[in-house]
Amino acid sequence: MRIVICGPAHPYRGGIAAYNERLAQQLLQEGDAAAIYTFKLQYPRLLFPGKTQFEDGYAPEGITITRAINSVNPLNWFRTGLRLRRTRPDLLIMRYWLPFLAPSLGFIARIVRSNGYTRVITIFDNVIPHEKRAGDRMLTKFFINSIHGALVMTRAVEADLRQFSKKIPCIISPHPLFDNYSEPVTRAEAIVRLSLCPAEKFILFFGFIREYKGLDLLLEAMAAPAVRDLGIKLIIAGEFYEDEKPYFDIIHKHNLGSRIILHSHFINREEVRYYFSAASLVVQPYRSATQSGVTQVAYHFNKPMIVTNVGGLAEIVPHGKCGYVVEPEPGAIAEAISDFFRGGDEERFRAGLEEQKKLYSWDKLTEALRVLTRETQRHR
Repeated sequence: MRIVICGPAHPYRGGIAAYNERLAQQLLQEGDAAAIYTFKLQYPRLLFPGKTQFEDGYAPEGITITRAINSVNPLNWFRTGLRLRRTRPDLLIMRYWLPFLAPSLGFIARIVRSNGYTRVITIFDNVIPHEKRAGDRMLTKFFINSIHGALVMTRAVEADLRQFSKKIPCIISPHPLFDNYSEPVTRAEAIVRLSLCPAEKFILFFGFIREYKGLDLLLEAMAAPAVRDLGIKLIIAGEFYEDEKPYFDIIHKHNLGSRIILHSHFINREEVRYYFSAASLVVQPYRSATQSGVTQVAYHFNKPMIVTNVGGLAEIVPHGKCGYVVEPEPGAIAEAISDFFRGGDEERFRAGLEEQKKLYSWDKLTEALRVLTRETQRHR
């Protein structure tokens, strides 16, 4: 098929951009003519909480990436929609994670599908955002009414979608492995690269920091006697997308400064492997979630996880097989950390991780997209 993916890609940074690029590579490997339309302007600077929206480095080889979409310029939406309408791709794949983008993407989708040929489907990261704002439901409904079909990654997101449409064709296909973050390195190499002490053990919180990610819950768990006595250290690797003071207040309150290693900047793709290779355990103490790309990075690096029982995380990390599923509160997180390190066998999850990660291949995603495309054709 001739396929256009509409969403973040180089030079924009982050997990969604990495996902889109890896998906395009998979489609090209399977013989499709795939390209990406990304943003000229994704977020106005005043609305972006981080330091920069862009990554360093080169664009991935072999992928045609066109910077075309301005999220706040209706004239641009019209021109981009007409351009895609005329090119008549067989399939337009859109990414949706934030109602702010519903007007631009929904308007483009409506113009493109008006050619009576192109099927428009969306990969939903979220249907209902983690941080809710007035008008979200109206914007999301507008967008959903603009497309032919939906692919979601967990049952939790499917349930959210059905609040807006009972009839739209929908397929569940889990987030594939993030295998485009290079191969693991030895722990020794990672320790040297990050200037860590080889005699110490580390757990990892990875990704940008916002209230719903629950880093404060993990910091409180680090203060629990059962964890403090272990002598482990917590690596926090990610940029603050909100006020950092409440987190430092917890660190000071519990005198955790010597046990926290803070790398509060965006971790470039080339550096990701060092953080995961140095850590024994990855902790995702989220208050709310749909799914998480961090989970699929952890699978790629064969790292057991602690995740909280929110959204779709428990669907992706079977308890006792690939790690722990706990309630989102410090005591439960602390108990799981303690069990992991006091168990004395950090390899006991290895077989489960290797088996589970086979479910998350990219060819399973592309097959789901093809099945969904055929289903939307039957719903003309």
